[in-house]
Amino acid sequence: MAVSLTVAGSRDGQLDEIVRASGRISTLTWLSDLGTLTDPKAEQPDILLVDVRRTGQVPAALTTLKRQHPTANVVLLTSSLEPALMLEAMRAGVTEVLAEPLRQADFDAAINRLLGQRTQAAGGPVFAFVGAKGGVGTTTTAVNVATALAKLSKGPTLLIDLQLAYGDAAVFLGADARFSLLDAIENMHRLDAEFLKSLVVKTSAGVDLLASADRPANHVVETRQLSSVVQLAASQYAYTVLDVPRADPTALDSLDHVTSLVIVANQELATVRNAARMTAALRSRYPNVAISTVINRRDGKAEIGQRDVEKAVGGSITHQFPNDYSRALTAMNKGRPLALDNHNQLSASLTALARDLAGVKKEKLERPSGGLMGFLSGRR
Repeated sequence: MAVSLTVAGSRDGQLDEIVRASGRISTLTWLSDLGTLTDPKAEQPDILLVDVRRTGQVPAALTTLKRQHPTANVVLLTSSLEPALMLEAMRAGVTEVLAEPLRQADFDAAINRLLGQRTQAAGGPVFAFVGAKGGVGTTTTAVNVATALAKLSKGPTLLIDLQLAYGDAAVFLGADARFSLLDAIENMHRLDAEFLKSLVVKTSAGVDLLASADRPANHVVETRQLSSVVQLAASQYAYTVLDVPRADPTALDSLDHVTSLVIVANQELATVRNAARMTAALRSRYPNVAISTVINRRDGKAEIGQRDVEKAVGGSITHQFPNDYSRALTAMNKGRPLALDNHNQLSASLTALARDLAGVKKEKLERPSGGLMGFLSGRR
């Protein structure tokens, strides 16, 4: 496995020798200015080693870097393990600390731990759902697809409610969330895998949820902040599902790490018109993302048929969900997703969408004994 390491600091012969002797580093780069890595679009090395033996201080640029790239693996090299410096390093998001005298065994152990974490955090695809119009059932779709994916996967599935405040995903899942997406955004300097884990709530549906807050944000939330949360989540979960508010430009502009984006529509003229506009805009913004449209509450007698919708959005409609509003409403009121019971057409249709997004064929999931679904580890 090719592993790149960048050293931020003055070139040092002993350190160079230890790095090369480890046998794990394929590319070694020396960097005098840490600021070059803080740009949101800057390509990050697999491991960043920050040498503070001369200064005895954590550079301010490191906090900025971790805010922009929360999954970055950072090793701090220091002359001694001073408690104040250790606290500063922890707050800055440092993953490992090495102190003099620098020994080969200590360096190798730190690198092995970091590479082990990176392997475990391979993660999987991200699926985003956005409604072409309010009230078309976007949250219902996102919640049930996430529930179905949790049943299909050996690894955990996360649902993120990107509605910063007063979102409904927690209600649909019957979850009482103490923390929220807003807590993650307001603590970007602390955001790592462990902190993210402390914010999510495990639901009875088998889905982890990063919920919407019950209070508004006290500052303007930036696109890069939402994008960083999604990026970190994708590195930790087999599947990540996003419930995206259609009226929030910040959320719509933070989907760079999305694998598939699903627009939820129905057969009303205003909705179809919005779906066409939204599809065109999102395809322009995310040319490498698979964008599709599904029809919710299908009406076989509607004046606007499937072909009309396909013509408007410029693509085929592969999934249509039957109109079973009463059943969906009952499931929401109970806080129990329909996908937990695959005994009706609506839940079967939602599960089929989840299966197609994950690239899992039905015959590979069914067990002869009871029709229970098998498991599949999703991966990008």
